[in-house]
Amino acid sequence: MTAYAMANLSPKPVLDPEVFDYMERIQATLDPFGGRFLVHGAPRREVLEGDWPGAVVLIAFPDFDAARAWYDSEPYQALLPLRTRHMPGDVLIVDGLPDGYDPATTAAALRAASAAQDSAEA
Repeated sequence: MTAYAMANLSPKPVLDPEVFDYMERIQATLDPFGGRFLVHGAPRREVLEGDWPGAVVLIAFPDFDAARAWYDSEPYQALLPLRTRHMPGDVLIVDGLPDGYDPATTAAALRAASAAQDSAEA
C-alpha cells in the first residue's frame, strides 16, 4: 500500500545555498526506495481552515517500510542537515488507504466501538 512522507517546512526569508544543494541532491536519495515527489512547495495554495504557514511537501513511496528506510538511509541522513539548518518543520510518514476505501465503513466501526464502550461504562 502506498505510503507518504509529508512535511510542513518553515523556510527562512532568504534561503542559504545549502538548501539548493539539498534540493539538487534529494532525488538521488529517493530513487533506490521508489520515492517520488507529488507536491514540492505548492506555489499555489489556499488555506481553508486553520494555520499552515510553511511549505508543503508530499512524497509517495511504494509502502511504509520503503519510506522509513529512505528516511533512515545513510545518504539521506547525510543530506538532511542541509535542510534542517535552514528549513525546520514537521515531518511524518503515513500509510495511504487501500483502493475502494469507504469512510462510511470506518464510521460504522467507530460508532459500534463507541457504543460498546458506553455500554461497558454504564
